[in-house]
Amino acid sequence: MSTLPLDWVDAFTDRPFGGNGCAVLHGGAALDDEICKRVVRETSLVECTFTGRSDVADVRVRYFLASGEIPFAGHPTVATVAALLHRGLVSGDRLTLETLAGVIPIEIDRSVSPPRIVMTQIAPTFGASPDKALVADAVSLSPSDILGQPQLVSTGLPFCITVLKDRGALERASLDTEALARLAQGTGGRVDLAEPFLVTLEGATEAGDTFSRLILAPPSPPEDPFTGSATGAMACYLWSKGLIDAPRFVAEQGHGMGRPGQAQVEVLGPPEAITGVRVAGQAHVLISGEIHL
Repeated sequence: MSTLPLDWVDAFTDRPFGGNGCAVLHGGAALDDEICKRVVRETSLVECTFTGRSDVADVRVRYFLASGEIPFAGHPTVATVAALLHRGLVSGDRLTLETLAGVIPIEIDRSVSPPRIVMTQIAPTFGASPDKALVADAVSLSPSDILGQPQLVSTGLPFCITVLKDRGALERASLDTEALARLAQGTGGRVDLAEPFLVTLEGATEAGDTFSRLILAPPSPPEDPFTGSATGAMACYLWSKGLIDAPRFVAEQGHGMGRPGQAQVEVLGPPEAITGVRVAGQAHVLISGEIHL
């Protein structure tokens, strides 16, 4: 039996029970894939991270859904850095993380408490533009509820960015798993990575500029409280399409679930030549202990 330190962290919030939870297993990167997936299922969280030594960065991070490993994820990155800070494993205000999506630079803003963690996601890859009707069917909406053309965008993990006309459409959306499977087949992706990332161009509160939802397919929980990687991809989409007036804005998510989350976002570069995106958020370490495997 092996025993590993574990921190359960709520990311993109400054208080307990907000934002999105992630369990961080320190030294768990050497575990086999099946054990990692079982850990995620045991927690009932969307994702967990497993850290280890790196030859190319300060820390290696592996990201897992209940269905398997993914290259990168946003809220688990913020949670992982918060857990490293909590255990005194980070000194200074900068570090790098080795991920399957590349080396991710991190800055730590200690002017607020808890510290704000700033991750710079890689330059976006703009992919296929799936049929609007397929996207609408996947979230039980009408094509008329969607503004513009949905598109697959990745800053380390692909999402089908879908802008909705108003808050009402966002709140009505619900997942149709059969229609989602058709959407995934049409885009050549995994069903558990094909869920449209829905966004409206108004905040959930006066502080916000956008409000989003990500409704998830099994075996994940029904909805993601805050999705940092999708927020980065969404920001690049909005900036490239001229749907936001400035590259800096406040993104909100999770309020309808009673888990409000917020990120400060900055797209880097002009709309036609984006070089990356900075997504920043705070995190609260909720539980610390050990896991016995």
